[in-house]
Amino acid sequence: QVQLVESGGGLVQAGGSLRLSCTASGRDFRINAMAWYRQAPGKQRELVARIPNSGSTDYADSVKGRFTISRDNAKNTLYLQMNSLRPEDTAVYYCNVRTWRGYTYWGQGTQVTVSS
Repeated sequence: QVQLVESGGGLVQAGGSLRLSCTASGRDFRINAMAWYRQAPGKQRELVARIPNSGSTDYADSVKGRFTISRDNAKNTLYLQMNSLRPEDTAVYYCNVRTWRGYTYWGQGTQVTVSS
């Protein structure tokens, strides 16, 4: 079992920045892929960015050039640096982790609100 704890959400004005963190803990696990998803009110959850164990990155078109995903494997921590935030980035952001055994875990979500 893996527990994910997210932090860093909050309220920010358009054009501002936030940095999200997600730390995994538990017993006998090894992380393969990590990702950030988000879900806005009335919308489906969508992939924001992902970073597999290789370190390569992939972004949704809507955040390319503004968001940066990174990971610290020694700390089992995932980050999302969000710059030039827009009101349409307002959503609950979820951390997603997949282990080498194929299990998938979700964080509890952290609210990001961007005011215009």
